[in-house]
Amino acid sequence: MTAVIQTPPTRLDVLRRLFRNRTVLIAALVLSVIALLAIFAPLVAPYDPDALSIVNRFQSPSLAHPFGTDEFGRDVLSRAIYAGRVSLLVSAAVVVFAGIAGVVMGILAGYFRRLDAVISRFLDAMMAFPDILLAISLVAALGGSLTNVILALGITYTPRLARVVRGTTLVLRELPYIEAAKSMGVPTWRILGGHVLVNLASPILVQATFIFASAMLAEASLSFLGVGASPDVPTWGTMLSTGREYISSAPWLMYFPGLAIVFAVLSLQILGDGLRDLVDPRLAKDL
Repeated sequence: MTAVIQTPPTRLDVLRRLFRNRTVLIAALVLSVIALLAIFAPLVAPYDPDALSIVNRFQSPSLAHPFGTDEFGRDVLSRAIYAGRVSLLVSAAVVVFAGIAGVVMGILAGYFRRLDAVISRFLDAMMAFPDILLAISLVAALGGSLTNVILALGITYTPRLARVVRGTTLVLRELPYIEAAKSMGVPTWRILGGHVLVNLASPILVQATFIFASAMLAEASLSFLGVGASPDVPTWGTMLSTGREYISSAPWLMYFPGLAIVFAVLSLQILGDGLRDLVDPRLAKDL
């Protein structure tokens, strides 16, 4: 009787399994297009997003201006492309901030029993507030700027990731190979970095996609409410906030940035669902 040796899946195999679902594939393509437009905004945008042309104000969508113009004659398509750059940058920074803080707090709470009670109670207290309410309070206390928005949203979404990391670390801490490493005198920092953190990569990646989508929606909400980025900075939220004043006469000012938010957030959510189902097949479901 011959033994069958199973080789670990390659990255290409993982991508094939992920994109086997057409919905996930379409979401990834849409997200890629949005990201590429934002990255190459200076090359793709047909006009300067801040160029004023009072003569061309409130022009409806046309060949010259596919998304129309706003109250100052600025090209809405160009502003939407540049706004995507700001929204993606803010959301990515929030994911990095929440990822570092959440992983550190989650590992400390899950691995060290003495710190678990203190950190867990702190996370519970933060999660007792609705996300958007906590973000608004922090921005109001810190002041309205993109840096403070990133800081406020990072603090807001840190407990989400920290709770996931803590739960997984609690399970990993009791596994035999962790106990064996302890008995062999392996330093704690090496156990955390070489064994625990490596096995946390998948849940962290999945949770990061959901935080990315939530942060993008929250940033747009804060800008829409006027407590986020400065009004002169083009973001999808500020474009919606300005467009609502002219919704009856120039509805395209709200349609296109609103659709951009919907497509970006929905694509991220679908991609996150696909990653979650790939990591844990027990949670797999039809998208």
